[in-house]
Amino acid sequence: MDPSARSAAMAGSSTAVAESNGSALFSNPALLTPLADRRLAFSYLNHVSDINAGWLSYARHLDSLGTFAVGLRYLSFGSFDERNDQGEKTGTFGASDMTLSVGGSRAWNKSWAYGASVNISRSSIASNSAAAASFDAGLTYNNPEARSSFSASAHNLGVVFSSIGNRSDSLPMDVRLGFTQKLAYLPLLISITGYRLQKLDGGEKGNGSLGSVLNHLKIAGEFQFSKAFQVRFGYDHRRHQDLKVKTRLDMAGFSTGVGIVIAQIGFDYSFNSWSSLGSLHRLSIVSKL
Repeated sequence: MDPSARSAAMAGSSTAVAESNGSALFSNPALLTPLADRRLAFSYLNHVSDINAGWLSYARHLDSLGTFAVGLRYLSFGSFDERNDQGEKTGTFGASDMTLSVGGSRAWNKSWAYGASVNISRSSIASNSAAAASFDAGLTYNNPEARSSFSASAHNLGVVFSSIGNRSDSLPMDVRLGFTQKLAYLPLLISITGYRLQKLDGGEKGNGSLGSVLNHLKIAGEFQFSKAFQVRFGYDHRRHQDLKVKTRLDMAGFSTGVGIVIAQIGFDYSFNSWSSLGSLHRLSIVSKL
């Protein structure tokens, strides 16, 4: 899931988009910058059905070492009826996921930066649970003269300690490449992210060459009218293919949102279409402590 309303509004194309808060820890730890110092970021998502999710992060910058952040991700699937073999209700149970992350970044020189994070994850269903530890690492290159940036990152490299039931789980490794370009005569930032590049499956069968490529790309833009007001949009083709129901004008996979700063408190909102399943609304708040 996208770690912030800004990322969600840009369809998750945030691997190379610099953040001024600790939520960059979840997208690419190399994106943590000194601008995130002492900033607390919170994001809430009311998902479909009874699913709710939240993200919390805090960052500090130490001049001699780099920028560090700690983050917590939580996902609740709501309440379920518990029944016996005869179908009789015997109670209720819940299911949830939680991940604690700690990471940091360091500038290599004026253009390059690198970062990494360690994540401890736990999933639970009723009285059953699973646990894992993973590692994320990233690298970024920024060229102010060309108004562009590049990034590379690997996510969920690690080990599963325990699984739920008799199955043997594995972590969903993800290799990403990102590129951003800010236009010279228009206040628009273009962002392209390639994801799941370690497994070029091309999406569903029957895709042409273009469809196969698009199934590993997220494309987005951000109109940066000022530091206090931005308008965002994005498109995720794989999500569109997975969720579309209508044969025409199905907006699944499309997203939009806005960012506003009032009295040095940042508010971000995103809207993501899930076709006939509904839509997702997310709110993020960033404040300096």
